[in-house]
Amino acid sequence: MWITKISIRNPVFATMVMVALMVLGIFSYRDLGVESMPNVQIPFAAIEVNYPGASPEAVENDITRPVEDIVNTVSGIKTIRANSWEGRSGVYIEFQLSTNMDKAMQDVRDKVALVRPRFPKEAKDPFIARAEGDNAQPIVNLSMTSDTRSIRDLSTLADQVVVKRFQGVPGVGQVNTFGLSKRQILISLKPNEMTAQGIGVDEVMRAIQATNTNLPAGRISRGVSEQLVRVEGKLKDAREFNKIIVARRASGPVYLEQVAEVVDGEIEEESLSRVNGKRSISFDITKVQDANVVEVGSGVKKVVEELRQTLPADVKLSILDSESDRVQSQLNNVKRTIVEGAVLTMIIVFFFLHSWRSTVITGLTLPIAVLATFIALKAFGFTLNFLTLMALSLCIGLLIDDAIVVRENIVRHLGFGKGHRKAAEDGTNEIGLAVMATTFAIVAVFVPVAFMKGIIGRFFLQFGITVAVAVMVSLFVSFTLDPMLSSVWRDPAKDRFKYAPWLGRFMEFTERGVDRLHVWYGKVLEWALRWRKTTLVAALLIFVGSLMLVPKIGGEMMPETDRGWISLTFKVPVGSSLEYNDAKIRQIEAALKDFPEIEAVLSNVGKPEGRHMSDMHLKLLDKNVHQRRTQKQLEEAIRKRLAPIAGVTTSLGDGDKPIFIAILGTDEGKLDKAAHELMAKMRKIKGIADLEYSQEGANPSTTIKINRELASDLGLNVQQIGVALRPFVAGETVSYWLAGDGQNYEVNVQLPKSGRQRVADLADLSLASSKLDADGRPIMVPLRQVVDFVPAFSPQVLKRQALQRRVAIYANVEGRPAGDVDKDVKTAMDSMQLPAGVRFDVGGNAQQMAETMGGAVTALSIAVIFIYLVLASQFGSFLQPIAIMVSLPLSLIGVLLALLVTGSTLNIFSVIGIIMLMGLVTKNAILLVDFANHGQQDGQGQRAAILAAGQVRLRPILMTTLAMIFGMLPMAIGFGDGGETQAPMGRAVIGGVITSTLLTLVVVPVAYSYLDTLGKRCARWFGSAEAEHAEQGSHAPLAIAGKQDKAAEVA
Repeated sequence: MWITKISIRNPVFATMVMVALMVLGIFSYRDLGVESMPNVQIPFAAIEVNYPGASPEAVENDITRPVEDIVNTVSGIKTIRANSWEGRSGVYIEFQLSTNMDKAMQDVRDKVALVRPRFPKEAKDPFIARAEGDNAQPIVNLSMTSDTRSIRDLSTLADQVVVKRFQGVPGVGQVNTFGLSKRQILISLKPNEMTAQGIGVDEVMRAIQATNTNLPAGRISRGVSEQLVRVEGKLKDAREFNKIIVARRASGPVYLEQVAEVVDGEIEEESLSRVNGKRSISFDITKVQDANVVEVGSGVKKVVEELRQTLPADVKLSILDSESDRVQSQLNNVKRTIVEGAVLTMIIVFFFLHSWRSTVITGLTLPIAVLATFIALKAFGFTLNFLTLMALSLCIGLLIDDAIVVRENIVRHLGFGKGHRKAAEDGTNEIGLAVMATTFAIVAVFVPVAFMKGIIGRFFLQFGITVAVAVMVSLFVSFTLDPMLSSVWRDPAKDRFKYAPWLGRFMEFTERGVDRLHVWYGKVLEWALRWRKTTLVAALLIFVGSLMLVPKIGGEMMPETDRGWISLTFKVPVGSSLEYNDAKIRQIEAALKDFPEIEAVLSNVGKPEGRHMSDMHLKLLDKNVHQRRTQKQLEEAIRKRLAPIAGVTTSLGDGDKPIFIAILGTDEGKLDKAAHELMAKMRKIKGIADLEYSQEGANPSTTIKINRELASDLGLNVQQIGVALRPFVAGETVSYWLAGDGQNYEVNVQLPKSGRQRVADLADLSLASSKLDADGRPIMVPLRQVVDFVPAFSPQVLKRQALQRRVAIYANVEGRPAGDVDKDVKTAMDSMQLPAGVRFDVGGNAQQMAETMGGAVTALSIAVIFIYLVLASQFGSFLQPIAIMVSLPLSLIGVLLALLVTGSTLNIFSVIGIIMLMGLVTKNAILLVDFANHGQQDGQGQRAAILAAGQVRLRPILMTTLAMIFGMLPMAIGFGDGGETQAPMGRAVIGGVITSTLLTLVVVPVAYSYLDTLGKRCARWFGSAEAEHAEQGSHAPLAIAGKQDKAAEVA
């Protein structure tokens, strides 16, 4: 092989090439970004519009539907979903993966701009953004507490100091705060006094706006100077609002203090936050796209330390959770797995080759291949993330395989009495075809993985490319550095272990064991060749029997992990006040004190979706420092402990539940009936937990019916009543007050909380009519005189999908794999007879699993086809690749057994392990078939060639198999952060390698004997020139072994 000859003849040049690869790899590694998962651009967009005080029906009619209709004309849309809550609209668009998102986002903005003028004037400007994927998840969660300061003082400190410091950290995207109690100038109206003075609420608002303002008047100039002129009306002191003249009546001016109470207070709380039962301010910090999560997290922690030095002594700023630390820990764990796997692999090589020089020669492949892979990662714009590092961890056993086979063959040629240079060249050339075939088979497997369809394909692109590049580099090193070092760095002929005689004795013991294994294997192989049909039937029965294990293993999308962070969501009855909700959360906080594993409890009472909703985050003790129950065990115990608390519904998770079923149609009654029927069936399914219905419960409301005729007679209309009533109930921000601290605070006009607790309070209000009395004052009309108050109910949320009404069912999974529960839910759905115009749309875990497993099956099919194409091209035969590929299904036996014994599931990572096995297990079969071809080419009979191939190739097969097993062992054990995720892949690979190796050594020679004979007969039947070639037993394009080699092989 020309590349081997160049390396052997130019050792300095070959060394410098390797050094260059390592140097470039080190510098590339230093420049690589770090993140949890690959930063995939998710084709989603969100349009949110706030419409304060509006009911869900009004939000849907005035905001949601117009936005839906207009954005539906944007090209590339896959699905449109919309939610209409009280006071807020959300339209969420999923685009096709091939969509140009930059253009699509601009189209969405343009379309929304066209419909914006049709919104009610009370509606705020639309907020349009792309989905950020992992960037939307907080990288650091913090809290700020104080034993002496009020929550308002803490809020001011947080808003003016802490948030601004965090926003200045490079890479920080957003700083979201919870539990703030912001300062506000409250203009609390006095309805009775307003009626007595004949003052309307519109007069109050106009007076404040007209008084509390600064106006530019222009400039004056004279000669060489000029001056600005401005009217300064902004009030300097909050007490000055009391002296604003609202109106003039016959008795004189009416001041604001006569019809309202001015209070320098806080915005009425709609939510609150606590840490370990103490009021706090919470911060969630996210990063911008492409920012290094570890560097951003380090920057945030540095600012936290600086703030602790500058904040008042009684203010405590604490880090509750750091995703950046978790990511760094996971990546460090994978790196440690790589090193441990490499060390174990080297030990295996040493035990088989009995030479530390051979161990070093083969072992150098690992650092060179890994570092060279970093060059490719840098060139492709990839990052150091969980998938790329896991790919390298997965490759440890693979990367050294080629070097093991090449070095072992060179050592074998040295045993024939050849010189080191000749042995290095002949040994590499002889095994070159087989090594290339095995490496190209691995590449053929992982290239389809890199181009799987769907979102999951975008994530695994970096994984597949990383594996492909790494094994190609290892092939290059095996053909260059290994033979070069073998030719110049010679093993001593004797006394290898004179300084460690105990090690020499141990090596002799292992060698005797390998010799006995050779004898035993020779007998088994002879028996299998004698009873060929029995062997094949037995292998088939074992394979079919193993498939029966699939239902017992279970499936899920992702393995469950112990993050040390549990999220819970709570709901009290719809319509409950914030105070009632808070009381229930305090009950829950007290109950959670029974769990010593919980280090901190972060409670957020009240959410944008409703005051009756809350969430809670539990920080668990570090599992690497403290002995505690697993997160899964704790979740089950917490669910049981909170179940007796009445009046609150508990749900584990942060909102994205694995079971998600949408029911679409136009008739709300039919949708509701279908939903309740399905929920009744789902409650009977084992493993279903936290079952929820999107339309469960309704907000109690009051509808105001106006007597239009009477109202018109009294000088009122619908618009006047609505405009006047809104400030009374919802409040109206009419101005901003510039305080002494340089901050602007809202000036809010509203009834005091005590004056808007009952419907009767509203009925007692009087509105200013457009008609005047004898004194020229507006006639004050009691509201109860022109309206009727009708009790009603309003839904919590109105959902739409594909321009249709949608209801949704959500559920968690407990005690069973999510994939198994999905199957039972699907069975329940299939058993229902849906009304006309109603249909199901399955999302969540089931949809992700269907898409992912579909992509994986496609990738696996393409991989098998590519393996055949590679092998057929390398061996010049249509039939021999089939003999080699017999080992593929045999690997599944060990995979299923390993997953069952270890309690793992069939998930995306174990499936990727199976795909990898398709390329890996062909290695051993290729070595056998390639050597059998060489034997027949040198004149041996078929049976003798097969027996000789089994004996000669047993050692390298055992070496590569054990190297792969021990290289994967740290991953399979699954210790450390993130270990649960990668463990199924390692277990699947180890189980598949063990069974495929044991069965390949027996079954593949038998299959080869049949197919080789069939090939020869086919060649004779066609009577072509290849027939003579086939009769001579030549099925491989490469023949190097000489007569001396042949004699040694037979021996």
